[in-house]
Amino acid sequence: MISSRSLFSLFLPLSDIPPKMPLKKSQLYSSLWASCDQLRGGMDASQYKDYVLVMLFIKYISDKFAGVPYAPITVPVGASFKDMVALKGKPTIGDDINKKILGPIGTANKISDFPDFNDVNKLGSGADMVSRLSNLIAIFEKNELDFSQNRAEGDDILGDAYEYLMRHFATESGKSKGQFYTPAEVSRVIAKIIGIDTTRVTAETSAYDPAGGSGSLLLKVADQAERSISLYLQEMDVATASLARMNMILHNNPTAVIKQGNTLANPLFLDGNNTLKTFDYVVANPPFSYKSWSNGVDPVHDIHRRFQDFGVPPAKNGDYAFLLHIIRSLKSKGKGACILPHGVLFRGNSEAEIRKSIIQKGYIKGIIGLPPNLFYGTGIPACIIVLDKENAPNRDGLFMIDASKGFLKDGNKNRLREQDIHKIVDVFNKQIELPKFSRLVPLSEISDTKNDYNLNIPRYIDSQEPEDIQDIEAHLLGGIPNADIDALSEYWDVYPSMRNGLFAMEGRFVNRPRKGYSILNIPKEEIKKTIFSHPEFTAFSLEMDSVFNNWKTRNVKLLKEITSGVKPKKIIQTISEDILETYTGRKLLNKYDLYQHLMNYWNEVMQDDIYIISADGWKAELIALKQTKKETTWGCDLIPKSQVINRFFKTEKDAIEKLEAEKESISAQITELEEEHGGEEGLFSVLDKVNKANIQKRLKEIKGDKEAKEECTVLNAYIGFSEKESSLNTRIKELSVDLEQRVIARYKTLTTDEIKTLVVDDKWMATIESLVRTEMERISQRLAQRIKELAERYETPLSVQTKELADLEAKVAAHLQKMGFTWN
Repeated sequence: MISSRSLFSLFLPLSDIPPKMPLKKSQLYSSLWASCDQLRGGMDASQYKDYVLVMLFIKYISDKFAGVPYAPITVPVGASFKDMVALKGKPTIGDDINKKILGPIGTANKISDFPDFNDVNKLGSGADMVSRLSNLIAIFEKNELDFSQNRAEGDDILGDAYEYLMRHFATESGKSKGQFYTPAEVSRVIAKIIGIDTTRVTAETSAYDPAGGSGSLLLKVADQAERSISLYLQEMDVATASLARMNMILHNNPTAVIKQGNTLANPLFLDGNNTLKTFDYVVANPPFSYKSWSNGVDPVHDIHRRFQDFGVPPAKNGDYAFLLHIIRSLKSKGKGACILPHGVLFRGNSEAEIRKSIIQKGYIKGIIGLPPNLFYGTGIPACIIVLDKENAPNRDGLFMIDASKGFLKDGNKNRLREQDIHKIVDVFNKQIELPKFSRLVPLSEISDTKNDYNLNIPRYIDSQEPEDIQDIEAHLLGGIPNADIDALSEYWDVYPSMRNGLFAMEGRFVNRPRKGYSILNIPKEEIKKTIFSHPEFTAFSLEMDSVFNNWKTRNVKLLKEITSGVKPKKIIQTISEDILETYTGRKLLNKYDLYQHLMNYWNEVMQDDIYIISADGWKAELIALKQTKKETTWGCDLIPKSQVINRFFKTEKDAIEKLEAEKESISAQITELEEEHGGEEGLFSVLDKVNKANIQKRLKEIKGDKEAKEECTVLNAYIGFSEKESSLNTRIKELSVDLEQRVIARYKTLTTDEIKTLVVDDKWMATIESLVRTEMERISQRLAQRIKELAERYETPLSVQTKELADLEAKVAAHLQKMGFTWN
């Protein structure tokens, strides 16, 4: 990530700016986030987000639609980003942005609530406001924010950047102001489990969010559809509804219908006969336990009949009010999902009756329990209620998932990892029952006397990890319990004879076997070595190498066929699904762990690389990273110099490394001399500083002194080492400079095939293969560690400890007696 200060290279003279760098997604993100630096201080994130997002919106629609006939977005003449640039430095810049830019755009596109760019309380007054807004505009003039030539637009690079900003704003906004954003990871889960990706959709297929916020959840649903669908959103907050409108445009959904108002008191999507409009898909993340839900609502005489067949929610808790609104808004074959706090699963009184009615009607398809602290504004755990009217009449069970354990700690929040998302989606959509994770719970069990329609997930799924129980008999008499060894059965299934090599079953204890216990056959220090050198371990490793190589062969071909304009998201979708398929059913290895390794590397490196290739093709362009009067430091984003050296200049590299190793040896000998003859009485004590010049001066002083023979020998040795070190430094520098020049020259002659080999084989696949091997090693290390833990736990029986204690007590007593003390 680049620092915000580096963005101000914008204001350097043109001659001081390095050549234009290719588009990198991470740089786009950081450039946008750095724009916030211009606004911090005068307002909090929940406010300055509006200014930054409006700037992004104006820049995007100007680049894409200004002057374009019949464009879905109108950019009035005189109201484009170029016109905004012309306002930089003007004393009236704030007022001019409001009246000349935002006013016409808002009127033309029915966006009613832009932030005030002339607000002195937030933006400062006079020269302070002029400077702040001028610098903010200048940041959006950057090349990487030029969307007019974005070849990867179908990959939604801008939408992802918007998502990035929203997440950061929500993080910074504080505990009570993150309601405008549903974490993207949760939105993706919902979008993938409601079935829109497996259904044939048309332009008339509709999706609705009654508590839409900025629209992020609804957009994730739209992303999963095979083609464009009709989007509808209602949001109570005026500013957030305006944000949703811009979000839809930035995500290429300009026809989405956005309405502002209180959904429960005044639902604005109605059919001609004043009844609620119904939709194919409904999703929502309403405010949790909203206390004022009933303001303006008459639930008993609700003309929309939302509560008629279920009951009235508590006056101070709106969770079920939103859920019932969603159910009423679904078509007869409609499907949906709603994020609600866990309390809706088990709270009593009127909510218990509503829950019972919804279950009896078969509307709930499943429940997914999420980890705590995922959402901005609350740390309480939540769940996803999955709804399905189409199959409600035949429903005889609810599919439950306890996903509360799978997450990554990210600052002060938790976040679902890629592997958590994929596992939840796979398990739910395929209705896979996994111990401690998922279960299809019969309605007969939910409705029985014991449970009485209580849906609290721990009633049906015990996700607690088993306790590591200590064996008292083993502590008393020694030996490792066979039950603990049996618990490692996943390893013995793969390494069947290894167990007998590691343990003596029904082991020997003072020449007497004890049933149910074993002893370690080898010293505990050799456990790891024994495992890693075992023939079955070697055979399994070779088998896994073959599995990986098959995946590698397929995907190397795919990756080398990438061309300009490729959509990076399609690439990672293909190769990541392939790695999951490849490792499905493989013993020991968890396919989701391997998937996570791949996705991490994608996010850190591959994504930026493929965006570069998508923009510029297979080019290895050198970029000036640092320039001084004496030299220029060159680099290449796509192919690091180390890879060119490793493939084409290994002999030269080895020669330099050999000299460097020799130099390190000489340096070590110099250090040894300094340590041996330093100190107050050492031969070097007469020197102010130990260096070549002072030593040569000292040699002249003691020349001819027969008593200084030893000192001369040491000093001459130091001189010899120093001269050798200097000579090596010179030679290393010469060879390094020569290698650098040859490498730079080689970049200029790289063929397309050579670039593909360097990027796909040497960079991407070599790294992914290393990650897979690391996972294999981690699994085996876990086995070694567990066996060592068991061996150490029971290696000293109580009888031995008692004897050792008695021996020590006897020694202490004997010493005390010699000292004249009596031991009682």
